[in-house]
Amino acid sequence: MWYKKSISKLIAEAEQSGEGTLKRTLSSSGLIALGVGAIIGAGLFSLTGIAAADHAGPAVMLSFIVAAVGCAFAGLCYAEFASMIPVAGSAYTYSYATMGEFMAWIIGWDLVLEYALAAATVAVSWSQYFNELMQIVGISLPPELLAGPWEGGMINLPAIIIVCLLSLLLMRGTQESSFVNNILVILKVSVVLLFIVLGWSFINPANHDPFIPVNEGEEMLKRGDIGFMEFFNGGYFGHYGISGILRASAVVFFAFIGFDAVSTAAQEAKNPKKGMPIGIIGSLVICTLLYVLFSYVMTGLAPYTAFSGDAKPVATAFERTGYHFLNTAMIVTIIAGYTSVILVMLLGQSRVFYTMSKDGLLPKIFSDLSKRQTPWKTNLIFMVFVSIFAGFVPVSDLGHMVSIGTLFAFTLVCIGVLVLRKTNPNLDRPFKTPLVPLVPILGILVCIAMMASLPLVSWERLGIWMAIGVAVYFLYGHKHSKLRKERESSGTGVE
Repeated sequence: MWYKKSISKLIAEAEQSGEGTLKRTLSSSGLIALGVGAIIGAGLFSLTGIAAADHAGPAVMLSFIVAAVGCAFAGLCYAEFASMIPVAGSAYTYSYATMGEFMAWIIGWDLVLEYALAAATVAVSWSQYFNELMQIVGISLPPELLAGPWEGGMINLPAIIIVCLLSLLLMRGTQESSFVNNILVILKVSVVLLFIVLGWSFINPANHDPFIPVNEGEEMLKRGDIGFMEFFNGGYFGHYGISGILRASAVVFFAFIGFDAVSTAAQEAKNPKKGMPIGIIGSLVICTLLYVLFSYVMTGLAPYTAFSGDAKPVATAFERTGYHFLNTAMIVTIIAGYTSVILVMLLGQSRVFYTMSKDGLLPKIFSDLSKRQTPWKTNLIFMVFVSIFAGFVPVSDLGHMVSIGTLFAFTLVCIGVLVLRKTNPNLDRPFKTPLVPLVPILGILVCIAMMASLPLVSWERLGIWMAIGVAVYFLYGHKHSKLRKERESSGTGVE
């Protein structure tokens, strides 16, 4: 279970082409669009309002900066790996080369949770805006079909439908999916810029006062009225103040997983050594700037308390401007933006399972390719899995689960860079993470800090999911591992 996959073997796999391998169709611009397509979505259009109302107030823009800093450290580490080992699988593949098969399995299992639930989260928000659009054109959908049973309904039918349609598109081909994504990204970035430009002149400075809402517990802690344990156990942590900014950063952090999704498509990039760092870092920089400006304008248009329990805060904020005639166009564009996020997330999780299956850790069905060289059976299986979550589970619960899974993946990638610099210092690295070991260590610390700020229930759910994953590994993966069989038959053992 501690066998490592050699870098030379991974590079040889990356250079394979033809039948049975993924098709290289993505350019550098296509990779950036893939990243932007995944990053700008529910974290901006939906969870920004939740984070502002429940945790940070107008200071949610600082939460995005904190999250972006953590992402920058992790993103630089991802860029080094993706340019050096351009194989599908993202952090799973990198962990296999640096920490061994068991840790690779753990992170692969975690990535499936991350991508699948991210797709479900955004599908729930997509449904809310779709219903808004239907009301504008005079069609009223039954409320029972717009929410799961825990939210007073029966099933979120629109969320299920969009997941199914995009899964079918992915089965058709990566090139076709990328073309659709590029169009959706152009629409999405346009509406973000439109919101910032038009909304700026309607900002009410009173809505930004106080910029950081007071946390009563923090004030009591400063005065010495309570101790640290009372502060944490008394429910004060995360409800405004400095701790609220930190918790909000953890909540919205999952909105930055776009560059992670870029790395899952490394084996489908035309020139991965050049294109992967550009796609990862480029998409992260562009989206961070848009996030900060967008959140500043949104909390300036309406009081942060107005976003409490609001699944569509952008529409709530935009109502405060004089451009009501653009509401419909904005809703249509937001729907398009959400669609691209779901598309990229579904693509990412299928590529992780594809790679795990190619290594023998999962049944062969997950790596079966269609004539168009797509893992269509994996897409089909996850179409059902993600649809169930999107149709029945509340969006806030999904968001926290995605955040903790993402942070865990980022932490292991940062550790992986440190390990590989020590064990294989002379490897060809087309892109090098700067200031090693400082950058990876800072990435680890920031990610762990944000994981610690998430609610206990998120840790419990992650623990349950990981326990299931460990059971699957020992019942199936360990026995069928191709690397284990090769090593034990040749007697080479652990590297």
